[in-house]
Amino acid sequence: MKTSLSAVSTFALASVLSLGAASFAMAASPLAPNDNDQTNMDSDQPVTDTWITTKVKSELATTDGVQSMDISVKTVDGVVYLTGTQDNDVAVKKATAAAESIKGVQRVDASGLKSKS
Repeated sequence: MKTSLSAVSTFALASVLSLGAASFAMAASPLAPNDNDQTNMDSDQPVTDTWITTKVKSELATTDGVQSMDISVKTVDGVVYLTGTQDNDVAVKKATAAAESIKGVQRVDASGLKSKS
């Protein structure tokens, strides 16, 4: 049986390309974490102001009775500053308590958060 050179070349090229794609896929996929590896557990790194602000906003968004879209959150050195308006004093207190519940918060300054009523 005669095999043409182009058929062999095509087969060889296809083989090389598929092996190359497979090795690329393996290199691009992240390794599964080792279950015995403790390095991904609790971090000793300090909580950043950005992280605190994000967590406070998230907590406000899920707190019943709080209009989170009407509250601005800023964090400086662990102190959370809440500004804006809420429908009533209960909502202001809930927002303050939600912010205080976040890890890393040193203090909450809600003097800029006012009640409409």
